[in-house]
Amino acid sequence: MRRVWSSILLWAEMVKLPHSVFALPFALMATFLAGRHIQGRGLPYAGQLGLILVCMVSARSVAMTFNRVVDAQIDARNPRTASRPLSIGRMSFAAAWTMLGLATATFGGGCLGFHLVYSNAWPLLLSGPVLLFLCGYSFSKRFTKWSHYYLGMSLALSPAAAWLAVHPPSMGRTVVWLMAAVLFWVAGFDIIYACQDIEVDRRDGLFSLPSRIGPKNALWVARASHVNCVLSLIAVGLTAELGILYALGVAVAAVLLAVENSLVRPGDYRRVNTAFFTINGVVSLVLGLLAIVDVLLRIPPAGA
Repeated sequence: MRRVWSSILLWAEMVKLPHSVFALPFALMATFLAGRHIQGRGLPYAGQLGLILVCMVSARSVAMTFNRVVDAQIDARNPRTASRPLSIGRMSFAAAWTMLGLATATFGGGCLGFHLVYSNAWPLLLSGPVLLFLCGYSFSKRFTKWSHYYLGMSLALSPAAAWLAVHPPSMGRTVVWLMAAVLFWVAGFDIIYACQDIEVDRRDGLFSLPSRIGPKNALWVARASHVNCVLSLIAVGLTAELGILYALGVAVAAVLLAVENSLVRPGDYRRVNTAFFTINGVVSLVLGLLAIVDVLLRIPPAGA
């Protein structure tokens, strides 16, 4: 039992399980926005929230485990990633494939739950294509410098999937703008993060925006992406008719993204981890929390 538990902990370390926090608040935001349309409640069901949590974490785990397996040799040649468990033999490929299978089964089970409990077959019908798309990101860096936007779209599926799982008929402009916000947010910070690997990517023939157009131009693309993220968040608030709390969350996110982009300059990547992990985690949590509270405060009283 101890060995199994150790393997699970090692796998969680390998896929950076706590980083699920990046996309989860956006999925929960979509969950509560969709829940407003559930007649007689104005809220998602607790079971829906639980299933979305299961599906979000397991889908990300599938994608990250697959990425680690596919990129093991590439990671081993990169000083920044050479110590990852698969690259140094701390975890076997057999164990990684086993964890991938378990995460896939968990995701499928969560999607099946929506069909069995809430008579919503969409999550189950789309579960396969979604996982294929998520895993496809691992190959994108081999042929396109726009792989950062593939990653952004992968995470942008989370709010759309959550909305579809909770109340499909109400999907509209708001979820499109929410997807756009996540896409540009993720692509922007992934471009910043990729600046660390410019020389390695060039050496190994990999495609990343910084290695192909240079760090200066790439960082300007990242800034433009984050501007588009903020504009998309504003559009979310307008189309969903959210209030002052959500507007405050967008303002905080805009300030933090400006700080993030100011921390990294061409040739100076010492503060990339602060920009990537700390600031983006705060952006996601603060925005998601304030948006959800804004939605909850606008639920009409029972009998109104």
